[in-house]
Amino acid sequence: MNAKELGFSDIAPYDDTCFAERIAQMVKEPGFEHAVRWVLPDIEYKDFVTLLESCKNKHDFQTGVMMRFLENLESATTSGITSSGIDGVDSGKAYTYISNHRDIVLDASFINLCFLRKGIKTSEVAIGDNLLIYDWITHLVKLNGSFIVKRNLPTRQALDAAKQLSGYIHHAVTEKCESIWIAQRQGRAKDSSDHTQESVIKMLGLAGGGSMVHNLSELNILPVAISYEYDPNDFLKAREWLLRHRDPEFKKSQHDDLFSMETGLLGNKGRIHIAFAGCISPLIASLEGEADKQETVRMVCRHIDCGIHVGYKIFPINYVAYDRAFDSDMYADRYTAEEAEAVTAYVEGQLDKVDVGDITVQERNFMRTYIYTMYANPLRNKLLAAGHF
Repeated sequence: MNAKELGFSDIAPYDDTCFAERIAQMVKEPGFEHAVRWVLPDIEYKDFVTLLESCKNKHDFQTGVMMRFLENLESATTSGITSSGIDGVDSGKAYTYISNHRDIVLDASFINLCFLRKGIKTSEVAIGDNLLIYDWITHLVKLNGSFIVKRNLPTRQALDAAKQLSGYIHHAVTEKCESIWIAQRQGRAKDSSDHTQESVIKMLGLAGGGSMVHNLSELNILPVAISYEYDPNDFLKAREWLLRHRDPEFKKSQHDDLFSMETGLLGNKGRIHIAFAGCISPLIASLEGEADKQETVRMVCRHIDCGIHVGYKIFPINYVAYDRAFDSDMYADRYTAEEAEAVTAYVEGQLDKVDVGDITVQERNFMRTYIYTMYANPLRNKLLAAGHF
């Protein structure tokens, strides 16, 4: 049965039968052309449209368009992407990749880039419907293999949406043999202290027809740690913290979300490392009969968190930030004076970008501490996961 017959068509990626039709719709939208010219200023739009129209399926689209785009983006905005543990990924098996969430758009994209380079089948990607501001964005993400997570629904509708989402994920992994990617939490961790939300695991356990342990075990959950040397959105997170401090009722606008997407896409990310842990299905299966449902969820979250935290790549900025955030010299031997000075210059430059009118000395100090804490937390969590605390 296909997605439509199973009741998943509104959230599932586009299948190959409608590829040409959806591309034709997307390229006619002025907003899509504007976005392409903004992100790819040197491209000839008509030639780009011709390239898109030559894609007959997701594989063509990802290898002929997205891989080239991501490699150009890697060259322009990073100091390179490395990976570890990827050789342990069985290319003939479908997984549920669960990772920390650093960038609205690029987390799963860079993971899939690693797969494309290794000849491993890419994953379908969960994306919140709050980001589908324009029709062309919906077309683009569904052409690229994304499935939709419905957000901000009333309680009854939210439960129905969670059941539908869980059903689709189980269908993708166990019947279509398609891996999926989902973030460990809704939204990015503002302070980069990454912890799996229990609601995500409860949602994954809704479908499958068995116990919570059985349902989770069959998804082949594999934690993935994504480490960015620099977070281009760090100053926007500090800005949001300041605005919430000034006004607890502050809410981000659609423009804020779009600007975050643009900043994350085009901003400097430095070095990026992606670490693949082992599949934790055996660990989950061992929980059968050992705990109640709530405790099972907590233990699965802990296994995922440990897999992610141990996999962090620690850069000089993380060591410097730790010493400054916690007023220590514990890691003074892990960075040079020049590296410490470079971190100072970087953080002050990011703080200079915060545009909220007059900022007091105290407010700037708070934002500075916030940013240092944000860069210190991956190191802190890695130490905790390794049992150093």
